[in-house]
Parts: sequence; C-alpha cells; structure tokens
Amino acid sequence: MTVIGYAPGAYDLFHIGHLNILRHARENCDYLIAGVVSDEMLLRAKGKLPVIPLAERLEIVRSIRFVDDVHAEVVPDKLDTWQQVRFDVLFKGDDWRGTPKGDKLERDFAAVGVEVKYFPYTMHTSSTILRKALTAIDAEEPVGRVARALTS
Repeated sequence: MTVIGYAPGAYDLFHIGHLNILRHARENCDYLIAGVVSDEMLLRAKGKLPVIPLAERLEIVRSIRFVDDVHAEVVPDKLDTWQQVRFDVLFKGDDWRGTPKGDKLERDFAAVGVEVKYFPYTMHTSSTILRKALTAIDAEEPVGRVARALTS
C-alpha cells in the first residue's frame, strides 16, 4: 500500500525550516503532497497576507525534490482538504503538539483514520523572524545603510 503524506504550510519566505519539514515528511511516506495555504486563508487565519503570492509559493514548493505534488489550500478546514486530496498521514511542526489547534487536528483526523505526525520545529529560523528582519531593514534610512557600509 502506498502511504500518501500531506504537509500543509504557508511556505512564505521559504527557508530551512520549510525544507526540513518537507524532507522529514518525504522520509515518512511514499508520496508527498505539499499543501500551500492560499493568500486568502492566510489573511483569515493570521490576519496578514504573505510576502510571496500563492502562485509563486506553489512553484517554489513544486520545485523541491522531496515533493511529488502540490495542492493550493483554499478552504479553512483541513478535513475539507482531506476530502479533496485523500492522504494517510498529515505532517506538522512540533510547535503544534499539545496546543488546542494540534489537539483538534489529531481528534478530527483520528476519526477518518489519518495519523498526525510531528517533526521538530526549526527554532532559529521562521517566516515570522524573517518578516521582522525585513521590516527592520526596510525601516532604516537607505543613505544611512550605504554610509555605514562604506565606512565599515
């Protein structure tokens, strides 16, 4: 039997943490589908739009060698996504483990026979940290940055 894995995420500002999740997921299934959350769903869930638009995030994730297929997530409920995609195991970062969202995910998917498997969250890099760094860089005066670079 072929084990189909599903690894959902925003995959915005793609970084090593994203790559780690996809690599670990592929090691634990025969066929990996990466669910890329749509701009609208990210706005609804997190209150902000991604930096990279959906079409570009889909293309980036599709190009990763560990990924066999991509799916644009355009509905808020992962069970609705499961109805469309039909996977056997769902992969998440372990920052979800033991949280109300993670517990609900586990209960919902246990009811349809899908395992939720967690992988270590990459603490030193996240899209949130990258977004904050970009905001801080953007807030600096361009002339000040150039002047500092020339005098360093």
